[in-house]
Amino acid sequence: MSVDAALIVAIAVLVGSGTTLMLERSLSRILVGFVMVGNGVNLMFLVASGPSGSPPIVGRENMTDPLPQAMALTAIVITLGVCAFGLALAYRSWQLSGHDDVLDDIEDNLVRRRAELDETSSTFDAPEEEVPDEEGSDEETQHSRVDRPDPTEGAGADSDATTPGSTHGSTHDEGGTR
Repeated sequence: MSVDAALIVAIAVLVGSGTTLMLERSLSRILVGFVMVGNGVNLMFLVASGPSGSPPIVGRENMTDPLPQAMALTAIVITLGVCAFGLALAYRSWQLSGHDDVLDDIEDNLVRRRAELDETSSTFDAPEEEVPDEEGSDEETQHSRVDRPDPTEGAGADSDATTPGSTHGSTHDEGGTR
């Protein structure tokens, strides 16, 4: 099986330049890059199908496999649909802002700044018990950790509060119900 080297080079150029264009900020460049990658993938389907043969009709010898052609047609339809959607996005962006550049999201910037400062979100719930990590650095932090007061400590011997896990006595706690 001999494959034309020009087709392999065309596939590499289309996919490589299309990928580069899809990483740009402009929606029109992203759209052109997507079309180029789609055409490169379609060429790859046809190269992978092997040498050409007779039409796939029952009873003939040396038939061509119809599956890569069907996959290429499906890819063409999908590329057309995504291009139409991308054109609508670019047109709407042009109407609203006068350019088709994709801007940074405000929330993405906030997440990036928090990650650089090593802060946690206000909605983050810290685990009640510390989970050990692979390096064993929790042994160092146990000495600096503030111990939480025991809910049964200070209640006195005549209190009817019980320790967690006991089966006798009342389940009433000073701070509330369980």
